[in-house]
Amino acid sequence: MKLGELTLNVISDGRLRLDGGALFGAVPKLLWERKLKPDRRNRVVLGLNCLLIRSPQRTVLVDTGVGIKLSDALKERYGFTSSHLIRSLRACGVTPREVDTVVLTHLHFDHAGGSTKYDRSGNPVATFPRAKYLIQRACWEEANAPNERNRASYRPEDFLPLMERAQVQLLDGDAEIMPHVWARPTGGHSLGHQIVTIEGRSERIAFLGDLVPTNYHLGLPYIAAFDDAPNETLEQKRRLLALIEREGWLMVFSHDDTYKAGYLDQRNGKLLFRAVEL
Repeated sequence: MKLGELTLNVISDGRLRLDGGALFGAVPKLLWERKLKPDRRNRVVLGLNCLLIRSPQRTVLVDTGVGIKLSDALKERYGFTSSHLIRSLRACGVTPREVDTVVLTHLHFDHAGGSTKYDRSGNPVATFPRAKYLIQRACWEEANAPNERNRASYRPEDFLPLMERAQVQLLDGDAEIMPHVWARPTGGHSLGHQIVTIEGRSERIAFLGDLVPTNYHLGLPYIAAFDDAPNETLEQKRRLLALIEREGWLMVFSHDDTYKAGYLDQRNGKLLFRAVEL
């Protein structure tokens, strides 16, 4: 997709499977399974979507998927076969060394895992050696001192090597990444969770991270059990989705395997999702 001098591509690191009950939180299975059919272990298939933003001067990647470091046991648990991130970048004509900025919506392993890889000695190193990794300070602090409830979502090898190489830039609130592209914290899903917005003259786009991970989460009650502060997620969704519908924003979902992007349309007093290719 072209937006002025910007080129946008939704790229994939592959798929994983998560427990459907955890993904939809308080919504009963009787309702959510009409949207996504679970497997015999109650897992549903999710995409690992990332956003590539390019200008003549910059190459920005939003989120990095799971990456290549998961153990065989975790791959089996999450139904993850192999990482597609580097292959997807190369299909767009981009090598890891050409990425100058990585924006991480948060540091859960399914969004930050691809930020590092193992070198020949088995040590985790930056996947994108020339990039600055942009992370909200609150997110960084939580990831480095997780509690018993969210500890399993963080893997220090995904992000500590970045700080050791001085590749981390901590943000405090809204930050302009490049002209027309902003990081905007929302909280809710995790402390310091952020979305990325692209605000051109002809189009406004939001990469929603895990605030609204799939189009099935557009309904306000559809909030994952993983969220640190579900009531905060609810209020952020209420505010943001009203803005998206009113101003005609294009939404990009981090985990929707079927419909990666789309709009909200008002018809007969109801909000309806309209998918588009991106």
